[in-house]
Amino acid sequence: MQFELLSKINSPKDIRGYSNDELLELCKEIRSYTIDTITEIGGHLAPTLGVVELSVALHHVFDTPKDKLVWDVGHQGYAHKLLTGRFNDFKTIRKFNGLSGFLKRSESEYDVIGAGHASTSISAALGIAEARRQKREDYRVAAIIGDGSMTGGLAFEGINNAGHLGKQFLVILNDNEMSISPNVGAISRYFTRLISNPLYNRVRNEFWDMTGKLPIARSKTRTLIKKIEESLKSLIVPGILFDELGFRYFGPIDGHDLGEVVNTLNNIKDIQNPVLLHILTKKGKGMVSLDMENREYHDDAVKFHAVKAGSNQEVQSKVKKEDRLKKPSPPIFQDVFGKLVCEIAQNRKDTVCITAAMREGTGLVPYSKMYPDRYYDVGIAEGHAVTFASGLASQGIRPIVAIYSTFLQRAYDHIIHDCAIQHLPVIFCLDRSGIAGEDGPTHHGALDLSYLRCIQDLILAAPKNGNEFRNLLHTALNISDRPFAIRYPKASSIEFDESGQMELLPIGSWEVCREGTDGAILAVGPMVYNALEVAKKLNVTGLNLEVVNCRFIKPMDTSYLKSAVSKFSTFITLEESNIAGGFGDGVSSWLLENNFKGKLKRIGLPDSFVQHGSRNEILKSIGLDNDTLFENMKLTLNVDP
Repeated sequence: MQFELLSKINSPKDIRGYSNDELLELCKEIRSYTIDTITEIGGHLAPTLGVVELSVALHHVFDTPKDKLVWDVGHQGYAHKLLTGRFNDFKTIRKFNGLSGFLKRSESEYDVIGAGHASTSISAALGIAEARRQKREDYRVAAIIGDGSMTGGLAFEGINNAGHLGKQFLVILNDNEMSISPNVGAISRYFTRLISNPLYNRVRNEFWDMTGKLPIARSKTRTLIKKIEESLKSLIVPGILFDELGFRYFGPIDGHDLGEVVNTLNNIKDIQNPVLLHILTKKGKGMVSLDMENREYHDDAVKFHAVKAGSNQEVQSKVKKEDRLKKPSPPIFQDVFGKLVCEIAQNRKDTVCITAAMREGTGLVPYSKMYPDRYYDVGIAEGHAVTFASGLASQGIRPIVAIYSTFLQRAYDHIIHDCAIQHLPVIFCLDRSGIAGEDGPTHHGALDLSYLRCIQDLILAAPKNGNEFRNLLHTALNISDRPFAIRYPKASSIEFDESGQMELLPIGSWEVCREGTDGAILAVGPMVYNALEVAKKLNVTGLNLEVVNCRFIKPMDTSYLKSAVSKFSTFITLEESNIAGGFGDGVSSWLLENNFKGKLKRIGLPDSFVQHGSRNEILKSIGLDNDTLFENMKLTLNVDP
């Protein structure tokens, strides 16, 4: 495909004069270009394929960027990027120094609010709508949110507030889980056309105003009219809930019927009350299976939610052939976690696993199939997941909660109030701690050591490899009076023996991996291996550094520190976490309080938001690659070049 229309679009203004046929052709080009590009370079595929028609319709009908479109999460934002002048840069998406895979305010004036976490769009868009009122400006505001994000409590908090304020405000619910049977769908579409028609709404409002002037039975007449309308709607549409919350509900409509979406948006865009438009889409529409034996669309759209680079047929075949020639590598931490919880479940009938809509990402697919009665996916509701786990723990069940580090931030109050204060033994497994790669700053787990280290009575640990992960999980299960958090990166587990035996670790104990005489590198998690490599290189310069696996961040191994301060004059802390408030700060505080007179160097993530790119590119850019660490430590130790 030549992409004759798409390649000429510099802004949404270019499509506002398009005919319906041209818009349909543009949708085909966007879908084809997105599939070609993302299967080659990697990224979130299925979500944006489901909203191609909606994205085109929105920019065709609304006067963006004056009118504000607020997208939830950002997975569905690729078509939006292509329509807003980013066609030429699209092949750089999620690459180092390229386009972000999410919405990003600094990237475009059309990205009104950045988005990486779910359920935020309605509250943010409502804030924009109220800013419009405060400044007496005139523009439209719309929030686009998926059905998955609607499971988050924040979405309903926003809807509740919007219904109360009662101003022009459009919420588009992109529902890719439901389907309409032919009969119900036909009636529903007809009814939506009827109630969204400007003439109907004008007559409705005029009649409403007229009944308000009735000298007698005004309230009863209005109540009767409202009940008749609600009763009719409740028979054929599922929107009565939103009506009760103060929203005019329209839909559901076919989100892939471009003409229907355009007409409906034109009809409802200027209604001066909160409106919810319910559209039905197919996640991954237009994507065929990557399995050559089955060229039909894979019903499980999770498969295409995000694809790796080289997912197209030709490249995939080549990669598979090359992989067969490679020596098998250790599994990533996520897969190790999946194996370990299944291993635990065989012997511990009191254990359960909980996640927040991240079964695949956290490695819980095998567990969910083997132990379905002990597996809970609570949806995009991290706070609920934590409080739910606390309730289970209060009754003797041992919950293991697997949530991405960055998403667990959303449950911070719940961790403190419902878990830690209650002295409940919930085990938190923080996936994607540290650098999360191409997903960027909204997904990096940069803050977990900082925000967890300060919580009283909570134990915080990080395994250096998969085998130690097993030991930490079993150690956590041996604790019955406090929460236990284990953090690990989206990276190789380095060492993992599937048939290995567990070992209970003394709480707060560290491990000396390399003895030295000239100073100590105190490393956290897999950074231990970086420390060992750098220490080996420094040995050539005449320096003999001790390397310590600081697997417990809290409590620290103070017995080791007491002996080490009499032995070393220099300490270097190394962590894949934000320096401010992190492990290094904990060591620094202890050294200061114990009158240490030597030198301390803290190395970790900078006090700024780290951008997207591959893990290796990012680690190099922030000085956490071995070569830069070597130079940094030489400087710290005053070694001549």
